[in-house]
Amino acid sequence: MQKPLLFQPLTLRGVTAPNRSVVSPMVQYRATDGQVNDYHLVHLGKFALGKFGIVFTENCAVEPRGRVTQGDLGMWDDGQIEGHKRLVRFLKQEGALAATQITHSGRKGSTPRSFNKPGQLGPEGAGWKRWEVVGPSELSAAEGWLVPRQLAAAEIEDIVKKFGEAARRADAAGYDVIEIHGAHGYLLAQFLSPISNKRNDQYGGDRAGRMRFPLAAAHAVRSNWPEHKPMFIRVSTVDGAGGWEVEDTVVFAKALKELGVDVIDCSSGGLTGLSTALPVKRGLGFQVPFAAAVKRQADITTMAVGLILDGPQAEAILQAGDADLIAIGRQALYDPFWAVHAAQELGCDGDFEMWTPEYGWWLEKRKNNLKR
Repeated sequence: MQKPLLFQPLTLRGVTAPNRSVVSPMVQYRATDGQVNDYHLVHLGKFALGKFGIVFTENCAVEPRGRVTQGDLGMWDDGQIEGHKRLVRFLKQEGALAATQITHSGRKGSTPRSFNKPGQLGPEGAGWKRWEVVGPSELSAAEGWLVPRQLAAAEIEDIVKKFGEAARRADAAGYDVIEIHGAHGYLLAQFLSPISNKRNDQYGGDRAGRMRFPLAAAHAVRSNWPEHKPMFIRVSTVDGAGGWEVEDTVVFAKALKELGVDVIDCSSGGLTGLSTALPVKRGLGFQVPFAAAVKRQADITTMAVGLILDGPQAEAILQAGDADLIAIGRQALYDPFWAVHAAQELGCDGDFEMWTPEYGWWLEKRKNNLKR
């Protein structure tokens, strides 16, 4: 019997994901000076043991002020490469593609961790301090947020170079896949939306002007990322504030495809405030229509994300042709073995052969004992 699409390999440029399940980037707030540590190895390593096809790190800042919180990972210094190498080695050892996401927070930087108490920037006694935030215009993300300093054109060009340098470091660390974070109200998304970008120079104004910086960053990453390795970008297909809509994303995706971007990771919202998705009632797969629209209208590979909870739901999305990859976020935190459990649900791994053998033989033995 043919395997479900979810568990068929997918080749992107010169690398092949063993299946279509992807661990979405999820910030953990546990880094010091942007460095990978034991926490990240254990946190991400369990998803590789759970046999996800691609495992993403959280967003890695391209410069220190590009972090969302002081506990975020970084890709701004060569001294950070070795920690990433250790992580990459384990992910690959377990059969997953190792992937990383690079970002700049812009005006949404220098913030508390999401679960902190009001007014608490970070863990007690850690000495976390606020820093200056920057953006396309002097407009805060919401009431009570820091007001950013407007970036000069020369500073924008410098950040473009930093995206390229981060890509070089990610390659040196051995990552198979890189993704630019251009969603959720972070710096690139701030430039795309006319709600947050009020500039009247070459980086503002009409849609072409607002796309100029994000496209330059994508070009810098592609130029510093090996030709045989795929490049993703996460976008807010709609910004949730009425400034950027699906038709804008389709135009953007076509331009990104011309620059060598391989996959559009279709999320939504987040331009204002903390929310990282469209401020609407969230049903199962509520963002899948975005991936479907971009896939069909821009003729590009897409990844669906957002309340995709089990294997049959993921398989139905792929069978409908609405996306090519399935990103699992919070459900992976709830069940790090989501991928192999999905295979059980879809009836394609009755003998536990997908599991790491140290687990699989025990589970197969138990199954046989239960039968008796």
